[in-house]
Amino acid sequence: MEQHTNALAYSTSPYLLQHAHNPVNWYPWDESLIKKAQEENKLLLVSIGYSACHWCHVMEHESFEDEQVARVMNEHFVCIKVDREERPDVDQYYMTAVHLMGRQGGWPLNVIALPDGRPVWGGTYFPKETWINNILAVYRFWNENREKTLEYAQNLQEGIGQVSFPGVVENEIPVDSKLINMGVDSWKEHFDSENGGREGYPKFPMPVNLDFLLYYGFITKDKKVLDFINLTLVKMARGGIYDQAGGGFARYSVDDKWKVPHFEKMLYDNGQLLSVYSRGYQLFKEEEYKSVVYETVRFIEQDLMDETGAFYSSLDADSEGEEGKFYVWKLSELKDLLNEDFDLFARYFNINSKGFWEQGNYILLRDNSDSDFAREHGLTLAELKEKVGYWKKLLLKARSKRVRPGLDDKTLASWNALVIQGLADAYKAFGDEKFKTLAWKNARFLVENMMDPDGALFHSWKQGRKSVDGFLEDYALVIRAFISLFEISGQQDWLHTAEQLVEDSFNRFYDKESGLFWFSSKEKESVTTNFFQLEDNVIPAANSVMANNLHKLYLMLGKSEYLSVVQKMLQHITPQFSKYPQAFANWGKLMLKLTTSYFEIAICGEDAEKRFLEMQTDFHPNVLWAFSHGKSKVPLLEGRYVKNKTLIYVCRDGSCQLPEEVVDLAINQLVG
Repeated sequence: MEQHTNALAYSTSPYLLQHAHNPVNWYPWDESLIKKAQEENKLLLVSIGYSACHWCHVMEHESFEDEQVARVMNEHFVCIKVDREERPDVDQYYMTAVHLMGRQGGWPLNVIALPDGRPVWGGTYFPKETWINNILAVYRFWNENREKTLEYAQNLQEGIGQVSFPGVVENEIPVDSKLINMGVDSWKEHFDSENGGREGYPKFPMPVNLDFLLYYGFITKDKKVLDFINLTLVKMARGGIYDQAGGGFARYSVDDKWKVPHFEKMLYDNGQLLSVYSRGYQLFKEEEYKSVVYETVRFIEQDLMDETGAFYSSLDADSEGEEGKFYVWKLSELKDLLNEDFDLFARYFNINSKGFWEQGNYILLRDNSDSDFAREHGLTLAELKEKVGYWKKLLLKARSKRVRPGLDDKTLASWNALVIQGLADAYKAFGDEKFKTLAWKNARFLVENMMDPDGALFHSWKQGRKSVDGFLEDYALVIRAFISLFEISGQQDWLHTAEQLVEDSFNRFYDKESGLFWFSSKEKESVTTNFFQLEDNVIPAANSVMANNLHKLYLMLGKSEYLSVVQKMLQHITPQFSKYPQAFANWGKLMLKLTTSYFEIAICGEDAEKRFLEMQTDFHPNVLWAFSHGKSKVPLLEGRYVKNKTLIYVCRDGSCQLPEEVVDLAINQLVG
C-alpha cells in the first residue's frame, strides 16, 4: 500500500499520475486553487513537465519523493503539478515568465507565483539542496519584502503581456520572392554541410523546417538546399536518433552527428516525419526513405495505438531507471543473437568505436546505403535486405523480453492530427491503402470521441474521458488533417467537418483587431495570459497552420474573405521572416504559395482516384488536390463531371485550362 496519496490520483495524465504518491501534497492545475492560495496566504509552486521527460524523473526522485523536501514545500506553498502536453497554455505563460527573468527554459519548469498566479521566480532542474535553499529564499523574501515582490510581479506581468500580444504593424512589408530568398540565404549560413541539420548540437529533426526547405528547393531548383535536405534525411535515417531495429525517431540527438539520442519517442515528431520522408521519397526517389516511412508507421501502430484507433503521446527515454536501456546493446548479447552473422552485422550497424556509447553499450547506426554496402561485401541487394530483415526480427524478439519504457497513454487531438497528415502524405507517395485506412480510423475516433455533437473539440482523451477544451492548435491541425483526408479520399464529409471547425475557430479564437487567432478561447477567463502563437517550432504555430488552411479553403470553396484574413495575418510575419526564417517556416510555405505558381487540380469521373494516385508519382508541393467519381457540390469540382469520361482540370486561382484525360498531358500544364 502506498504511504502517500495526493490529489493527482484522480488525473488521467500519466505524468500527473507518476507524482500521485509523492509526499508533496500536489494538486492538478485548477483555477480554484488561486482562491485556496489567497485564503491561506500561500505562494503557488507550479512544477511543469511531461511523462517522457528524463530530468523530470531525476528531480522527482531527488526532491519530490524526499520527505524533507516535501515538508518544506507543503508548509509554505500550494503545490501544483502541470502536464505541459495537457496544458500548453499554462506552460507557455510560465515559460515566457522564466525567459523574461533571463533564464533558460526547459523541463521540468519550476515557478513560484503569487497567490493570484502571477510568477515571481522560476527555473528548470535543481539538485535537492539547491532546490530547498532557493524556494526557502523566495518564501522569506516574500514575507519580508511584500511591496518589492508585488512590484516585480506586476512588471513581469506587463512584460508577459507585451510578449504575448503582437504589436501594431507599422510598416507593411509585402510578400514577395525577394523576401523569401533573403531569408533562405541567411538560413544557409547555418546549414551543417557534413551531417545535415542545423550546425552544432543538440540536433533536433525540426520537420517544419525540413518541409519548407523541400518545397523551396523544389520550386526554386536551389541545388544547395536540395542537397542539404537530402543529406539531412539520409543522416537522420542512418543515425542513432532513428531506431534501427524498431523504426521511429527519438526526440533529438545530444551530439552533432545524430548518433546518441535523447531516447524518448514523441508522437508529434514521428507523425510529421512521416510527411517529410514521404515527400522526400517523391522528390529524391530514395528507397531508404520508403523503409523509414513503413517502419515508422509500424512502430506507431504497434507501440502507440490502441484498439479504438487513438494514438498515444510518447514513450519514455528511461526503463528500469536508466536512459536508453531498452534500445542499446552489449557486445555479448549481439554475438549470442547473431552467431556466424555477427561480423557482417557489426560492419552494417557499426558495432565498433563509432557505435560505442558508454558502459559497454552500443547504439546501432549505419554509414552507407544498402546498395553500396551489398556491393562492398559481395552480396546482392536482395540478399542483404533478407539478412537485415532477419536481423531486425532477432533484435525485436530479444528486445521484447526487456522492461519497456513508460508509455504516456493520453491522446491529444493536435498530435493525432499530425499522424493523420503523415499517413495521408504516405498514402500519396506509396498508394498503400493501409495508410489511408489507418488515417481514416483515427479521424473517425477524433470525431466520435473528442468532439461534442455541437462541434466543440477537446484537447485530451484517455480511457473514455475527454478533458481540457480544445486549443487553436487542436482546431488548426485537425482542420488540416481533415482537408487532407478529403484530398486523398474524395469523401466530402471530411471537408464539411473541416468547414464547421473553421467557423467554430472564428467564433472561439479570432481577434478582429489583430487579424490573428488566440491560442485559448477568447471567451474563457483565466489566470494565465492568452497569447497568439506565431513562431513555428517542433510543431508548426497554430496561426501558421490556420492561415494555410484558410488559403486552401479559399481555393476549394471560393471564399475570398478567407484570403483577406490570410493576407492580414501575414502582415505580422513578413517583417520577421528574412531575419529568422527558421521560426516562420510554415508561414514560408504559405508565402511560396502566394508568390510562385500554385495550382488546384480537380479530377472528375469514374477513374478519378486512379488518376489522382498516378499523379502522385512525383513531388507536387504546389498543388491542391480534389477529386470526385460523380457530380459534386464542392465549388472546385462543381460542374466538371462529364459522363463516361475522367477529366483532369489544372487550375490557378479558380481559372482552369482545358481538361485533359491523359495524366502526362495534365502534368505538362503545371508550368508558369
